[in-house]
Amino acid sequence: MSLPASRPVPPVGASALNLRGAVDLSAFKQRPGPPAGATAGPPGSVPAHQGTDAAANPSLRVEVTEKNFQELVELSAQVPVVFALWAGYSPESAAMLEVLERVINGYGGRLVLGTADVEAFPQLAQAFQVEAVPTAVAVVKGQPVPLFQGGADENQLPPLLDELLKVAAANGVTGAVGGASQDDSQEEAPLPPLHQAAYDAIETGDYEAAAAAYRQALLEAPADTLAKEGLAQVGLMARVQPLTAQDTEALRQQGADEPDNLDVQLSVADLDVSGGHVEDALNRLVAFIGRNFGPERETARLRLLELFDVVGVTDDRVAKARQGLARVLF
Repeated sequence: MSLPASRPVPPVGASALNLRGAVDLSAFKQRPGPPAGATAGPPGSVPAHQGTDAAANPSLRVEVTEKNFQELVELSAQVPVVFALWAGYSPESAAMLEVLERVINGYGGRLVLGTADVEAFPQLAQAFQVEAVPTAVAVVKGQPVPLFQGGADENQLPPLLDELLKVAAANGVTGAVGGASQDDSQEEAPLPPLHQAAYDAIETGDYEAAAAAYRQALLEAPADTLAKEGLAQVGLMARVQPLTAQDTEALRQQGADEPDNLDVQLSVADLDVSGGHVEDALNRLVAFIGRNFGPERETARLRLLELFDVVGVTDDRVAKARQGLARVLF
């Protein structure tokens, strides 16, 4: 089964979203003692999966338990952790775990896989609001990022995980765990100074400074698509981050009650994109543009184009929304 479009990874910067009221990972308290089935290691290292020869074929798979869950959440401040929730009664679970482990092990320690049996650890499924298994949810800096539900297509996983790494990088999570297959002697090429300045500002939550750095990058190189995308992503982060769970709930209700309220529809579209509901967000604005005229229509159109940059102009969902926009405009 291919990855459902309805469960996408959010765009870069999504881990700064307002998910505080949706999933409370802090409810799981760290307990003393090593993780079940794990061997001790230095801080930041990941124990080898049982049955793996760690010296010859290191694995980045960890069995999730109540004892080690909080440790993995804390590790997500250094490297994204992909939680794969499975169950013995699900025929797709074993295949998903095998594919995820194989693909994640190829990322050189930049991702960690945590596998959790929901029958043994039902609280985790409740915390992630999982409705069916198998399901994959990433955690970046303690914040959940929905990935997909159902079987995993090995060909589609790398683009999905690449986007997850962009989410992490935009929030300063760029580490790699020890014992991985990555050649530690190879260092990534440094970012251009203005891009690095933007990333540094994002890490401290200074979105205004990050936006200024990206604008300057665009002034110096108007064809810098990464700066254009970064500017759009920072704008989304700045709009969404201040919202509380109560704000989110109220906005969604107001969005349902007032379909032609421009400000509300723009805010709900931001929430949808930031929460991974990309198609809902884009369709919302296309529909608004189709119903309205004048300055409000143009404002909505410009925000829609900005969200295209957030999601990625090559994304199939953006292509579909562009077609819808053309229909309502012409």
